[in-house]
Amino acid sequence: MDKISQIGVAGLAVMGENLVLNMADKGFSVAVFNRTTAKVDTFLAGRAKGKTINGFHTVKDFVAALEKPRKVMMMLKAGEAVDQFIEQLLPHLETGDIVIDGGNSNYHDTIRRTRALQEKGLLFIGTGVSGGEEGALKGPSIMPGGSVAAWPQIAEIFTAISAKADDREPCCAWMGPDGAGHFVKMVHNGIEYGDMQLICEAYQIMRELLGLPSEAMHSVFTRWNEGDLQSYLIEITADILGHREEDGQATVDLILDTAGQKGTGKWTVNAALDHGVPLSLISESVFARCISAEKAMRRQAATLLAGPTRDFSGDSAQVLRHLERALYCAKIISYTQGFTLLRAASLAHEWNLDYGAIARIWRGGCIIRSVFLDRIAAAYKALPNLANLLFAPTFSTEVNKAQADLRAIVGLATSHGIAAPCLSAALAYYDGLRTARLPANLLQAQRDYFGAHTYERIDRPRGVFFHTDWTGSGGATTSTAYSR
Repeated sequence: MDKISQIGVAGLAVMGENLVLNMADKGFSVAVFNRTTAKVDTFLAGRAKGKTINGFHTVKDFVAALEKPRKVMMMLKAGEAVDQFIEQLLPHLETGDIVIDGGNSNYHDTIRRTRALQEKGLLFIGTGVSGGEEGALKGPSIMPGGSVAAWPQIAEIFTAISAKADDREPCCAWMGPDGAGHFVKMVHNGIEYGDMQLICEAYQIMRELLGLPSEAMHSVFTRWNEGDLQSYLIEITADILGHREEDGQATVDLILDTAGQKGTGKWTVNAALDHGVPLSLISESVFARCISAEKAMRRQAATLLAGPTRDFSGDSAQVLRHLERALYCAKIISYTQGFTLLRAASLAHEWNLDYGAIARIWRGGCIIRSVFLDRIAAAYKALPNLANLLFAPTFSTEVNKAQADLRAIVGLATSHGIAAPCLSAALAYYDGLRTARLPANLLQAQRDYFGAHTYERIDRPRGVFFHTDWTGSGGATTSTAYSR
């Protein structure tokens, strides 16, 4: 077997292994390396047997087995492990070689690594890979960014192994320079957090308010997956609710209600704060996981804190109709917040992100894939400089109709003591956005009162700041810094 490979992959955990198999199945020769060399041997003797995959036990031999310019893709845990492996690679690389980070790295690290390697004459790509184990094997959504000169040399491989949308368009496109790819993947994960929590809140309302058993909810989600809500996450929710143990119990009812997280949701929230973007729904989805982890505290609170009765005597069928439209309305708002963050970061970092292309490559392979993304892609094709997704005629029309359903559901949840943080956040964002005059004038007066932070006036041009001596003893001295 030819020992010169077209690409190398370091890291043979589940995502790494499956990506390698995907590459080999698409006709590419792949060299593999893993810090624990036994994994290399096990892989070659098992799933990789007979394929165009070669394994190596040292970094030196691994790099030497690659055609030039070398392409080394790391599928490693984000953080220090990536920097350490790059240091191991450096002595064996030459000018023009390409290093690719396919893990869930923080985009700040990707910006730093791109610049550092370019200074050494090397090219760097930080790429988001979404789709989990199955996606990696059969075709993920791939979001590369970094050294622009590297893209033409890796495009054939990435395009071939990516998922294909229903129109056969590859779910892979160049995002932009330095950290653009990992930023887009981070926002994807933030939107994923929001989608999952919204679905969970709908499930909780069905279970706690309507008293529906899992079998009935399975039917509801199966029906929803045939309409506007059709998506991978709705599909798997239906499957989950239909799964039974050997004794007939619903498996979901036996799972402890504490959620984990790997950090990309928190990074998305941090980025929103950095860029001053109201990412309230996605933020609440992260905090919902945090409060779920406080199981012992919640058990204690359940015995101490009062709430309203959950007896419901209304029309369950009508509630389900409201809930379907409310969930869709909140989903539109969630994606609006995510794409607003993408826009803010693109302007700040001069990435020139193509929002329509982002929506298109999310249509297949990734966790948030749905028919809904076709409509987002169409909205940005019609209005490339769209400042807010809700301003697109198709979405403004839909939320104008569905906001009544969202109000009905948030009202029902609130009056019956059912926590619905993301549905509530969606409504609050919608109402805040459509309010021409918010009470921030009073807030600015408060800031000026206690900290002389100054304020702008409606009867003066924007950018001119004023201070009032509210107490009559404060003088004219103001704060040296004004922050929105």
